[in-house]
Amino acid sequence: MTTPHTIAVLGLGRMGDALATRLAAQDWDVVGWTRSGRTSGAVQTTVDPHEAVAKADLVLLALFDGPACRQVLDDVRGSLRADTIVLNTSTIAPAEAAELARQFGPSYVHAPVLGSVQAATGGTLHILAAADRHALERVRPVLETLGVVRYVDDASTAAALKLIANNSLAGAVLALRDSLRQADALGLPRAQVLDILELGQLGGLVTRKRPFLADRSATAPATAEFTIGALAKDMALLAAASNTPLRSAAGLAATPAAPEADIAVAAMVPAVEDSVLEPLRAYIRGHATGDPSHFRDAFLPTAHIEGVRDGTFVSWPLAEYCALFHGRSAPDEETRSRRIDAIDVHGTVATATMTLVHGADTFTDIFLLIRVGESWRIANKAYHRHGSALQPGPQQTSHRAARGEQDEADADAAYGGDGEVRGVVDRGEELPQQAREG
Repeated sequence: MTTPHTIAVLGLGRMGDALATRLAAQDWDVVGWTRSGRTSGAVQTTVDPHEAVAKADLVLLALFDGPACRQVLDDVRGSLRADTIVLNTSTIAPAEAAELARQFGPSYVHAPVLGSVQAATGGTLHILAAADRHALERVRPVLETLGVVRYVDDASTAAALKLIANNSLAGAVLALRDSLRQADALGLPRAQVLDILELGQLGGLVTRKRPFLADRSATAPATAEFTIGALAKDMALLAAASNTPLRSAAGLAATPAAPEADIAVAAMVPAVEDSVLEPLRAYIRGHATGDPSHFRDAFLPTAHIEGVRDGTFVSWPLAEYCALFHGRSAPDEETRSRRIDAIDVHGTVATATMTLVHGADTFTDIFLLIRVGESWRIANKAYHRHGSALQPGPQQTSHRAARGEQDEADADAAYGGDGEVRGVVDRGEELPQQAREG
């Protein structure tokens, strides 16, 4: 089988144009076409995909997604010559890749690429190639012109591996976002922060994207190499294909920036507004002081606080929950800690996670928040309790030994995490069993 000489590149976006430019520079006869009508400065283009395909020994797809691949191939299928190879470099779902391989049989090569536009023009991409052995031999010179080839068993696996590779990039972008948010909260100079980040595990990403990252306005004018929209699409494909939760899918999709912006802009999204955090901070103040008014400020009046206590599901209305607090801090308040771990805002709703360490007990609290007018309130809270509520901490033990039986009652009235009241309140007034244990 002969090596292709004439190559039709269908899709002249950033990556498609870079691939076409690289191939033309290496003396292949390249003709390009794009659905948008975009032209390329480096290769001959045509407005008719049938004209491009009819001349080609190899048709290279560099399209945005699976539906675009299907639409274009369905349109030009009648113009493909019997010996034409379809080489698909697009990032699509594993099931979509498998279906195209089934439809086109030994004429189909699935070859998603790892690397940037710069790597494409420089011929240093990493390529995941899956196809019939004879087809691979025919396209090997083309692939090796574009980069280093890694052969994969089948099209579905090649597509899945590409999504996994992009997931690591999405994770790095979001890790960089977290680092920049924390640095901003600490008032650190951006240039100094970037200098230090370049020394660590995110160094390569920071170095490549520094022109974007140095501009706090998140509107850097440089041309995007890989867009937020493309990476968000890939993460949505991965989450759907794996049927497994993927935090980066939601994190990128909710980025308040143009889809055509470079992925570095996604790393510069500022932290959530204080208005979203305020009900969570009020909740923390309620635990710290024992003052139920803070909980009434934090929660909607219709809210419930829910969890499992001694194997039994409990659901406290807000009024019942507030009644467990009597305006006193716990004796061991100085040793307790509370932190907001995560918050995700989706328009007018948000979710948040908090960790509370209250003596011998650690609690994970999950909140649902709703935007009401210009403010936010907690609509509901569920919690999970770790550890034993019956095991007194060191400070409680010494307190009891020093103060005796009467003060033991006061100490036992200390609030456990999430409003649990232990023992008795107000010297002898026994609480209901649910309040004592939950």
